[in-house]
Amino acid sequence: MKKKRSRIVIISLGCSKNLIDSERLAARLAKGGLDVSFDASEADGADTVVVNTCGFIGDAKEESVNTLLEVIELKNRGRVRAVYVMGCLGQRYRDDLATEMPELDGVLGKFDWECLTEALTDHSTGARPWERVLSTGPHYTYVKISEGCDRFCAFCAIPLITGRHHSRPADDILSEVADLAGKGTKEFNVIAQDLSSYGKDLAGPAAGGLSPLASLIDRMADIPGVERIRLHYAYPADFPLDVLDVMRRRPNVCRYLDIALQHIDNGVLANMRRHIDADGTRRLLAEIRRRVPGIHIRTTMMTGFPGEDDTAFERLLDFVREQRFERLGAFAYCEEEDTYAARNFDDSIPEEVKKERLDRLMALQQDIAFEIAESKVGSVLDVIIDEETDEFYIGRTEFDSPEVDTVVMIDKDQALEIGNIYPVKITGTCDFDLTGHIEQ
Repeated sequence: MKKKRSRIVIISLGCSKNLIDSERLAARLAKGGLDVSFDASEADGADTVVVNTCGFIGDAKEESVNTLLEVIELKNRGRVRAVYVMGCLGQRYRDDLATEMPELDGVLGKFDWECLTEALTDHSTGARPWERVLSTGPHYTYVKISEGCDRFCAFCAIPLITGRHHSRPADDILSEVADLAGKGTKEFNVIAQDLSSYGKDLAGPAAGGLSPLASLIDRMADIPGVERIRLHYAYPADFPLDVLDVMRRRPNVCRYLDIALQHIDNGVLANMRRHIDADGTRRLLAEIRRRVPGIHIRTTMMTGFPGEDDTAFERLLDFVREQRFERLGAFAYCEEEDTYAARNFDDSIPEEVKKERLDRLMALQQDIAFEIAESKVGSVLDVIIDEETDEFYIGRTEFDSPEVDTVVMIDKDQALEIGNIYPVKITGTCDFDLTGHIEQ
């Protein structure tokens, strides 16, 4: 009788950087002869569940802990044989998790998860370091080009979890992209904790006299089959401006930049240790828009950081009105233990004030986002098709990153292929999303 293959469910929480590690684990387990799923609903009845945790902010940590408790309950009921933890929460709270959750079969961090392969398959599978099983569908994915961060912003625990910044060699990244493009992946979302610092720790000059990041993106754009490249998580200080020149002249590099700004008040920025002031921020944004006309900027803001009085918050609102960011997310400050802010500032702003400011900021941004969506009606935009529903095809423009941005709902008046890019006439809006039909 043929031996039944063990079934492993990987639950990936948090950011897309975590997702890549989950996909790398899945590739190793699959090569080891195991059936691997990313569907959390299949945890009930699985042989083993691996939870890749997030440990960045309070809500994410709470989600990770609650997920672990749910899976442990399945184990206690005999529905799961083994439960493992990996990722940021495991990295930062390894001993605490092992003590508080003795039912866990192993607690691994962000960088030592590869030993799970041998634990679950009894042998090394020989997978290439970057080899992955995609969980996003075959036509788009994320590419992580570095780990860690040297910025040490006052509020951020990422350096405590991931360590100092270290870049992947360009040839290694390009080999990964070429392999995936050869298998049909068309859209590559380039990510890092600090995109702006890519390559500063690598030996040797970048090609063509460009910064390491600009050179990498320029070379990536040459790879056959790469139809879209999108940049995420740049840092405003020391941003390599020549990346924008590559973006402007390469049609497969999306006119899109995810760059977290956090605030505009000089006092708050200084307390945050952001290494840039209000004037520098405005000059950078003006240069970005000058070099890449039509670019869509996604940013992140924070409310309630120590030192943010009413005047500072009003400056933030005025800044958002002035800049009219195409995409903006925000969160209220949550003190993280062992960070500079936790050691040096009193978290004295009441939670209800933080939330009220957050609500006001997002209400303002919603009005801006709706107006920007309305301005696209009548235009023709290239849209990559992500999925088909009973009523629509759903896709994204070059200005829309997966999961976090808006979508385009396309009339089903003809058959479309998932993963292909089509010209779509935008005919209307649905809240912040767009509606349209295929341009004939």
